[in-house]
Amino acid sequence: MPTIDELIAQTRTYRRFHQDAEISRKTLEELVNLARLSGSARNPQPLKYMLVNDRKLNAKIFPHLLWAGYLPDWPGPAEGERPSAYIICLLDTRLSQEADCDLGIATQNMLLGATARGLGGCRIASVSPKIRNQLDIPAQLRILMVLALGKPKETVRIEEATSPDGNIKYRRDEGQVHHVPKRPLDEIIIKNS
Repeated sequence: MPTIDELIAQTRTYRRFHQDAEISRKTLEELVNLARLSGSARNPQPLKYMLVNDRKLNAKIFPHLLWAGYLPDWPGPAEGERPSAYIICLLDTRLSQEADCDLGIATQNMLLGATARGLGGCRIASVSPKIRNQLDIPAQLRILMVLALGKPKETVRIEEATSPDGNIKYRRDEGQVHHVPKRPLDEIIIKNS
């Protein structure tokens, strides 16, 4: 069993998957339970989740997502490399008008749980409003984010951001390895006097 430090280091954003590796409804429910146990600012618990692991519904969701802002020539994973499941993160506006803090905590818990189960995922906030009609999402539920999930089919490497201009844009090399620069620890810790 990995330590929490190891689990966090292993939890990366994946955008290519073994599409034929199915994820059960039970697994999706276990991940949402990890989100349910998260903290909630003022505790209204306004987040709701729609679970999708059906191939036909997955195909309806995929065209309504934008995959990688720093890779403008990449339209997203090819057929055979697409997610095998999605968790649609929704805000119940009857309970609250915002849940930014809650959403971050909940999705991180779900991604940590996915990693612990040999899965990976990608948070996608660029979602076409047309997805509402595709999934019959009620009007009181605001679409906040889509969590794309699957068995990872790519390598993601973390590296020190060393560019003199402070460039932190992720990139893919010719072997399709995904490189993610991270600012050095001494750059993000502000020293007090």
